[in-house]
Amino acid sequence: MSLRSVMVTGACTPTGERLVRALLEDSRVEHVIAGSTLDSLAFPIRPSPRLTVVPLNMAKLREVRNTLWGPVVKRGVDVVVHTGMQTDARARGSRVHAQNVESLRTIIEHTGRHPTIKRLILHSDAAVYQVQRDLPALIEENHPLNMAGNAPQWVRDRVEADITACTHMGLSALEIVVLRTAEVLGPGTGSQLFDYLESPICLRPAGYDPMINVLTITDCVIAMQRAVHGQGQGTYNIPGADTLPLSSCIQRWGRIGVPVPSTWMTPFYRWRHILTGHDFRYGMNRRRFHYSGVLDGTRAREELGYVPCHPVDWPAPA
Repeated sequence: MSLRSVMVTGACTPTGERLVRALLEDSRVEHVIAGSTLDSLAFPIRPSPRLTVVPLNMAKLREVRNTLWGPVVKRGVDVVVHTGMQTDARARGSRVHAQNVESLRTIIEHTGRHPTIKRLILHSDAAVYQVQRDLPALIEENHPLNMAGNAPQWVRDRVEADITACTHMGLSALEIVVLRTAEVLGPGTGSQLFDYLESPICLRPAGYDPMINVLTITDCVIAMQRAVHGQGQGTYNIPGADTLPLSSCIQRWGRIGVPVPSTWMTPFYRWRHILTGHDFRYGMNRRRFHYSGVLDGTRAREELGYVPCHPVDWPAPA
């Protein structure tokens, strides 16, 4: 197998940084370009001849274009892993849309005629799927997407980016891979569930206890590495090793779960945000707090060889 050269966008996020570290330890990777909002002096990985840190703000499309036709060409990058979406669930507006969606469109537009890039991997999210009572709880890749116009921008942008990538599959020689990952439970990942579990008391809607599947950063990085070295294109669900009821998730995080009427949830967590700045939005999570939705990882196992094997290090025993 020929050596790969890889660019990672969003390289200063916890997931992006871990991916860069993993690629630098991978003997099949010749060079890594880390696109980061931090400059090379502030980047948390020590300098290496195999690492180039490029200041890159994904909301600035000119910077994206200049990177693709500058350092990427110079280093002969043949794979781009796009992880650079906005993690703040309350962020909105044209600048956020540029970071989440327009940057991906720019990458696709330019990689379609790029001299070195042959493969594009999008880190998408299970949040693109519709979860409701009359839909299967085990979610395959052909499951309906959440097309609700009143969904928060955090969700709408991810759905739009996902569809953008999928609709360009097969239209050029560029191989496009979309990884719809389960929620990555960790700080700095944009995980709504992680933010929810930060409170010592976690309210949950009475009468409901849906199954939750969560992913560790380690398994997320493994899945992306598998995609870097894979062949062909397609959309893949990336489940985590932990599937458990919401009540057990709360308990195993060492928190106290309190069932309350659903109507209490939105005002309570709105006030929590006002008073503490926490990011969790019940309106954005209402359906998944009522109905189960677990990713079916059969396709990723059969075609990418990905099997989740790193469970969450829960603070409290089962």
